[in-house]
Amino acid sequence: MKIAITSLENNKASKMDPRFGRGAFFAVYDSESKEFNFYENEAKDASGGAGPKAAEQVVNLGVNKLLSSDFGPKAKAALESMGIEMLLFSDNEKTVEEILLENL
Repeated sequence: MKIAITSLENNKASKMDPRFGRGAFFAVYDSESKEFNFYENEAKDASGGAGPKAAEQVVNLGVNKLLSSDFGPKAKAALESMGIEMLLFSDNEKTVEEILLENL
């Protein structure tokens, strides 16, 4: 299973980015290999439709579960239609690694 967390920076010590569609990075944890990989959100600077574009990127990365503080309505609809489980997480003071350990 691959779990993605929106991240402010490209490391495990980073705090969660509260925005999904405009978040800086996706921290993707692979439960089989036990490894993190970080991907720049290609949609973060889009003039419009950032949420659905970010959703497409997450699906292309093979993500099954996604954690963020906010999913816009268009992103939420896109992720639901693609079968991605979404979890809301509001504690933006925890690191990406701490959030992951709490949600495995």
